[in-house]
Amino acid sequence: MVWSSARDARKTRAALVKAWNSFANIMPDFAVVLGLIGIMLTYLSPNVVAVIIGKASGLGGMVLASIVGSVTLIPGFVAFPLAASLLKQGAGVMQIAVFVSTLMMVGIVTAPLETKYFGRRETIIRNSSSFIFSFIVAAVIGVIAG
Repeated sequence: MVWSSARDARKTRAALVKAWNSFANIMPDFAVVLGLIGIMLTYLSPNVVAVIIGKASGLGGMVLASIVGSVTLIPGFVAFPLAASLLKQGAGVMQIAVFVSTLMMVGIVTAPLETKYFGRRETIIRNSSSFIFSFIVAAVIGVIAG
């Protein structure tokens, strides 16, 4: 930032203002997500997490985790700490892998916007392919980490 400011202080300041405005726009959604995660982790005991998306939950737990991941809009910098917390509470590695993978790649919430720009067919193909690929990723991670 010092180097950028030395080269062009006006552009550096404009970039910082733009970054601050982006941060301010994200902050309310981020606070809600953090609050919901905090409440969820407070009230869900490790036993409940283990039953719902634990290693023993198998494919059913993976499907549930993939559905939640597909319809949730959480940024990566929140998703990974959440995944770590869920793993500590007894979630299975494959279940968390499919959750994070669908969270990052499948966009049910953002599908209307994506459809507007890319078309319905492309949106369905991309989301379907990403959903299937998430299970492949989870299987590979399960073999490696399991």
